[in-house]
Amino acid sequence: MTFRIGTLDFAPAASHPGLLAPPVAAALASPDWQLAADAICVAEIDPELADTAAFCDRYGVDPAESANCVVVVGRRDGAVRYAACVVLATTRADVNGVARRVLDVRKASFAATDAAVELTAMEYGGITPVGLPAGWLILVDGAVAAAPQVVVGSGIRRSKLALAGKTLADLPAAQVIDGLGR
Repeated sequence: MTFRIGTLDFAPAASHPGLLAPPVAAALASPDWQLAADAICVAEIDPELADTAAFCDRYGVDPAESANCVVVVGRRDGAVRYAACVVLATTRADVNGVARRVLDVRKASFAATDAAVELTAMEYGGITPVGLPAGWLILVDGAVAAAPQVVVGSGIRRSKLALAGKTLADLPAAQVIDGLGR
């Protein structure tokens, strides 16, 4: 299955592991992910254009078809809790409201860049909900889950994934949260 979004041609991601961060490629190769792997595609991009605004402008992708994945962190009773929030590029994640309540922490914030990169084994600016560490929640905004197709990071800056919002919503550890993106 190949298709085009904007000026990008997407092909099955599992067939192009060189365009994926190692944990993303490993997740897509896992038997647990076989159904999702068949629905996830990848396209190569210029890594200097990985940031959302530059990416959408250069490749003709509507920001409403692009999703951002941000890593958030909170603490409760000495335990650190991480989650990935996936929201449309036209919105911002409500980290200290909705995400904080779902994580059940007193305060949530964006994870430090170095920590997010180290813990996910993905590049900053390319972090994706596919292949995150076990035990992390994946909070998917309802608008993302309802989207017929979204473009999100691939774990590296030189490519992007495309998949149905439903595929994101069906990922292991995913929770659909209406109002996560504001």
